[in-house]
Amino acid sequence: MNILDALDHPQLFKKWFDPPTWDAWRAFLAALFALPMSEQQLGIYRDCTKRTAAPSKAFNEAWLVCGRRAGKSSILALTAVFLACFKDYKPHLAPGEVATIRVMAADRAQARTIFRYVGALLRETPLLQKLITRETADTFELSNRVAIEIGTASFRSARGYTFAAVLADEIAFWYDENSANPDEEVLVALRPGLITIPGAMLLCASSPYARKGALWQAFERWYGQDDAPALIWRASTRTMNPSVPEEFIARELDKDQARAAAEYLAEFRTDVENFIGLEAVRACIEPGCRERGALRQWRYHAFVDPSGGSNDAMTLAIAHKEGNTVILDMVRERRPPFSPEAVVEEFANELKNYRITTVAGDRYAGEWPRERFRLHGVNYEVADKSKSELYVALLPSVNSRAVDLLDDDRLVNQLVCLERRTARGGRDSVDHPRGAHDDLANAAAGAVWLASTKPASWNRDRPVPVWQPPRRWQDDMPANGCGWMGV
Repeated sequence: MNILDALDHPQLFKKWFDPPTWDAWRAFLAALFALPMSEQQLGIYRDCTKRTAAPSKAFNEAWLVCGRRAGKSSILALTAVFLACFKDYKPHLAPGEVATIRVMAADRAQARTIFRYVGALLRETPLLQKLITRETADTFELSNRVAIEIGTASFRSARGYTFAAVLADEIAFWYDENSANPDEEVLVALRPGLITIPGAMLLCASSPYARKGALWQAFERWYGQDDAPALIWRASTRTMNPSVPEEFIARELDKDQARAAAEYLAEFRTDVENFIGLEAVRACIEPGCRERGALRQWRYHAFVDPSGGSNDAMTLAIAHKEGNTVILDMVRERRPPFSPEAVVEEFANELKNYRITTVAGDRYAGEWPRERFRLHGVNYEVADKSKSELYVALLPSVNSRAVDLLDDDRLVNQLVCLERRTARGGRDSVDHPRGAHDDLANAAAGAVWLASTKPASWNRDRPVPVWQPPRRWQDDMPANGCGWMGV
């Protein structure tokens, strides 16, 4: 039984995937498994792949570039269940080994959507329900030595498995602050697990985003090529799911053409591009240098990115200038949850080590940062540049190697993930991608900007300042302890 037979079988999947809504997906599945196609399916195949010849053998790798609500998650779940229940992997397994079908997404909550579809297809199909031997919150174990499980997009958790299939959902939006290229690194970790089972399948699906990452690279390399080893299927939302109202998509296009074209027309965005390249950042780093201590002759400058302690990290960066080069000396990051008051005190103590009495930051929380830093003898000044402007000011310094950064992976990855966006009217802005963070990069960019615009050393006619604790009202009382109450 092939997958199209299973779709037409009344005791299997017919009630969920009945034509005509699923006609385009049937054409995709026919192409994926190299099944005979009707003239209608062949036309859909050519429109969505820009190939001319029908496939002669099944693909081991496929990339779905489809708009939102196109039905990607349902098809991934269907493919996972079909491969798990209708393929025999036992001849390729060692004693005690299990063939794993992994459903991966940016986080477990997103992967669980497909997993729920998988559970419904298994539990509500009596012929398949008998195969379930064990069910947990994230795994279905079947009697044929196959396990379907969900996982996050992590290159660490992808190792050590024997995969019958890997289904990667929304791969264009995989971000990891511990990696500059998380999607590529995850795929590199996954592929060895696919090579021991003949016909093991890698199926990646996502609505498109910027012209970067593994999805864009696969599309650029193989789309429209008859001899490509991977199937690249690109289709708009309504091509794959005609039930989505055309009026809704038209309204979204009127609101924001670039965003809606990516979300529903499957077009990669041209208004979102990488801001800083990894090679340029690496060229500004001395390997192994993670922090620099204070030297008396230099004047240090600090920038803080405050946080309330529940969602974003609170970060601090310190830098100074030597000649024409700005040197980043120290970065600190405290991730939530934390006590903001305790972190302010910690950061104030760090500032003392560099003889810094004034720190700059944004307008976060109004008077709160000023008040808390003032209690520890540090003045808090609001920077006159926005976060986007700080990044723009940092770019020429990085490209010309006029800045020495620190060998900090999270800092590097946040800088590399920054995106330049062009809004209506041609105005550019720089920010982190959706779902990512840039708190450490923001503080570093601010410190570099301060050091590049402020004096590099102390005036010889003025002594180097020594930090003094803030005065308290008790300090102004007479020596005998009698204040105004004793008068």
